[in-house]
Amino acid sequence: MRPVTEREIRASFVNCSKGEAQRVGLPGDLDDRPWEDLDFLGWRDPGARERAYLVAERDGGLVGIALRAAGGAFRTFTARSMCSLCFTTHTSGGVVLMTARRTGQAGRQGNSVGQYVCADLSCSLYIRGKKTATAGRGLDESLPVAEKIARTRGKLEGFLDQLTG
Repeated sequence: MRPVTEREIRASFVNCSKGEAQRVGLPGDLDDRPWEDLDFLGWRDPGARERAYLVAERDGGLVGIALRAAGGAFRTFTARSMCSLCFTTHTSGGVVLMTARRTGQAGRQGNSVGQYVCADLSCSLYIRGKKTATAGRGLDESLPVAEKIARTRGKLEGFLDQLTG
């Protein structure tokens, strides 16, 4: 992903109002992000942990979505969950259900779409081996990293299609 600015991020949101986009708590480390290793920019709101945001390149522009992390029941350390985008396995809350309001009339009527994703939205780093999940190894598979990246991008495209379609 190419580096993006605060202005570009705020202008990219498709499922919230301009006022809501202006109030989004942005990450303080935009200049330090490993942009060359990111398929999308994802972060949790520093002021409200139940809020999360994702910005991806799509059709030559940026698409930003506001997400809400569902509060789940406490799980033991041995319970494992898998991210539906990158297939990384995590323990104890490392995967959460993130829901996003759909765009257009459907969103105004309260319709939303959800995905189980890495709680820290670091899917790109997990599939490249730059970050390790608390469960240790990810899914034991023989796919090369390039194919894992393509699969993750495809899953993200499908999620964005559900939101905007």
